[in-house]
Amino acid sequence: MKPNSRPPDEPLWDLPFEGMELGDSFFIPTMKPAYMTYVIDTRAKKAGYKVKVFTVTEQGVLGVRTWRVG
Repeated sequence: MKPNSRPPDEPLWDLPFEGMELGDSFFIPTMKPAYMTYVIDTRAKKAGYKVKVFTVTEQGVLGVRTWRVG
């Protein structure tokens, strides 16, 4: 799979970096947390934000939680 190609079973996500304060976080459910971590890290870097992304299970749902740290 090409780095810029989205897996066919993943929706297109609008990442809310611009509206986030330091310490804010968001959760995205996904069955491909490694791919989503790559996408979030790449987009955050391009937008000039520092984030930490962790694979988590919340209320029985696998996904990634992202915190703005810079």
